[in-house]
Amino acid sequence: MLSKADLFQRLAEGHAAGITVVTPNKRLSQALMAEFDSFQINRNLTSWEAPDILPFGAWVERLYEDALYTDEGEKLPMLLTPAQESRVWEEILAKEDLLGVPDTAARCRRAWQLLHAWRIGAGPGNEDSLAFQKWSSQYKSLTRDDVDAARLPDILNSFAKPPKLVVAYAFDILPPQTKEFLAKFTWVASHPEPVQGTCAKTSFPSSKDELEAIAAWARARLEAGKQRIGVVVPDLGRRRREIVRVFARVMGSPRPFNVSLGAPLADYPLVHAALAILELAHREVPFASASRLIRSPFLGGGDSEMARRARLDVKLRKESDAAMSLAKLISLSDASLRPVLERIFAVEKKPAQAPSEWARHFSAVLEAAGFPGERTLDSEEFQTRAKWHEVLSDFSRLEKITGRMSFDTAFRVLKNLCQTTLFQPESGEAPVQILGVLESAGTRFDCLWVSGLTDEAWPLPASPNPFIPIALQKKAGVPEASAESSAALDQRLTDEWRGAAAEVVFSWPRKEEDRDLAPSSLIRDVPEASVEVPAYPRYRDLIFASRKISSVEDHSGPPLSKPDVRGGTKVLADQAACPFRAFARWRLGAEALEEPAAGLDARDRGILLHTLMKEIWQVLRHQKALERDVSSAITRAADIAIKEAGLQGRLAEVERARLTRVAREWLELEKLRAPFQVEFVEQKRSITVGGLNFSGRIDRMDRLASGGRVLIDYKTGKPTPKYWDGPRPDEPQLALYALAEKDVKAVVFAKVRTGDFKFMGFSEAEGVIPGVKKAKNWPALLEDWRRDADALAKEFAEGEARVEPKYDLKTCRTCDLQTLCRVFEKIEVLGETEGE
Repeated sequence: MLSKADLFQRLAEGHAAGITVVTPNKRLSQALMAEFDSFQINRNLTSWEAPDILPFGAWVERLYEDALYTDEGEKLPMLLTPAQESRVWEEILAKEDLLGVPDTAARCRRAWQLLHAWRIGAGPGNEDSLAFQKWSSQYKSLTRDDVDAARLPDILNSFAKPPKLVVAYAFDILPPQTKEFLAKFTWVASHPEPVQGTCAKTSFPSSKDELEAIAAWARARLEAGKQRIGVVVPDLGRRRREIVRVFARVMGSPRPFNVSLGAPLADYPLVHAALAILELAHREVPFASASRLIRSPFLGGGDSEMARRARLDVKLRKESDAAMSLAKLISLSDASLRPVLERIFAVEKKPAQAPSEWARHFSAVLEAAGFPGERTLDSEEFQTRAKWHEVLSDFSRLEKITGRMSFDTAFRVLKNLCQTTLFQPESGEAPVQILGVLESAGTRFDCLWVSGLTDEAWPLPASPNPFIPIALQKKAGVPEASAESSAALDQRLTDEWRGAAAEVVFSWPRKEEDRDLAPSSLIRDVPEASVEVPAYPRYRDLIFASRKISSVEDHSGPPLSKPDVRGGTKVLADQAACPFRAFARWRLGAEALEEPAAGLDARDRGILLHTLMKEIWQVLRHQKALERDVSSAITRAADIAIKEAGLQGRLAEVERARLTRVAREWLELEKLRAPFQVEFVEQKRSITVGGLNFSGRIDRMDRLASGGRVLIDYKTGKPTPKYWDGPRPDEPQLALYALAEKDVKAVVFAKVRTGDFKFMGFSEAEGVIPGVKKAKNWPALLEDWRRDADALAKEFAEGEARVEPKYDLKTCRTCDLQTLCRVFEKIEVLGETEGE
């Protein structure tokens, strides 16, 4: 055993000492290197030889590379890259017709590593383990001339320049394979000495409160002059984005913290754009993907053509389908984008190629696309591009173990590589380190906070590999194989944390939603104490507090200068729902960006229904026509509706059958009515209300044989006559038509909804329309409608634009202008009760 002090003294001698230090992971290597640098600085040195400190796996690979240049090098097998290993497993599993092949391949690869690291022998098992035995036999056969990382320590027996002394630093667990490999050298173990200090535990109402407190605590310790501040989060991978957001908000910029766990490479914007370009070049993509690419700065011309491409995106949202091909995008594009897309289209495409050829092809496509754009990349983007090239290089090496691939296979493999490759751009040394459980082991800090230590999260539950019999894993001593061994390991880690800093804090959240949580049993004997956590104002609050502004409440815009109003009767519906909505939409021209959807949305189905009914009644004209066979009229109307909607293929067949069925069922209801004649359908009207002129379109007007007329409006949703209730009617359209027409005896919604066909509304007398009730006072009802319409029209004409949604946030849920009106500053979201 070598103490850390003695280790640093030996390392200070330089390379002449011949010492190599190996650690369990890269994070610990970096931390130990930083500690040694501090040690040398404290000795008043300005320069020194960098010590040889690296993770165990990297050291083994370096020894292998050195051995390649010895006389025995030509006898060594080729070392497979992780991507090559995964690809071999995937090809084996692809023959088994399994779901989730990449995930299963990753589990198989992990099982293979466990078998060798822990010297697990054969034994009886379940179906999964028997299947793995078969797959591993195939894997061994396919890689018989090669070697992977799991077997590499076993084949290295000669070394070009073996170190004089190997120091295994902070290894809490040494698997048998690691011990055997270290035995080939002169080696000693070394562990960091525990730090004497205080240790306390505390709790918080929720995990969110806990995280906010940790960020404030870290900032306070940083301002107090602490240089090495550690924060351990057991579920770091799942909460990474939340952690970065909270710490950035509390600690400000530049960020003095670093998160140890990287994000998938595919999540970085530059790589995401590269994959999107490659996919669009070869097949249809969802419109959302094409839209992001159009606006991406990583596409050629992305900066100089930014405004024009944004306008093009708005145009495409109105004209495009839910899926977009490169050819179609070219046809719809303008001069700001078409040249770039045409260069991509011109790159020659082949049905199948070797991985290296695909890698060259992918690079050619990206070059044609002007990737990565015009502007100079910042440091993070520059490093991300370098990592992308590294992954592309790994992909090209797959041809050593696989044959030709189709584009679909090649792209899937490349995308999976980007999704499984964790990457974090390098930055300067940060004083606050946010770590996972394993990364924190062996590291020393000035102060340390370990969070999330509930009895459910810590100790970690057992997670034996499903492809190796559990009994064999337990026998070999794999820590995660059983609850007992996992708990023992986590107890050692907990003890390690207690001595990792002069100030150590353990914490846990007391609740998760409505569920109570208890602290881990591993910190039961730690004294509970309150931890001083200062309250730091948010940066936005400081800006707001320093404001020097004067405010004037003004809920009115300028009055209308002309009586003609665009938007038709929808204007008054919006005025009733919220005056600001009407002003923003019909005076300012504000509208949300459309989002092309697959298939038909509610609006499309409404148009189909209106066309269907218009064509049917243009042929039938009156109720007596329902006494004969109307099949030909229904078929004709359905065909016209399908054609006008532009539907084709299977979707057209399905909609045609649906429309035919709906028409037949609805006409059966029409037969029950008193005799009538259809006076007109889909007829435009000009209406004057409150001095304003509106345009509209009446769905249908019937002339009753008994005298009078009936206004009908088709609805596919869930209409109700309450829509006309004042003083702010939800849908005043039909009421306005009733006021504008003469001799109207009934105003009804025609609810044409599968399984629920009915008429709904009001009539002057009983029995005018089946199911439609008589109004208590028909003239008074019409007068109420006129009064409400006049009031709404007057408000709109005067420029009334207050933010006043009729049903509070219920109204806002169907509105797309919340960011413009900022309604949430007026209405407390949490104040709404369930079911409101």
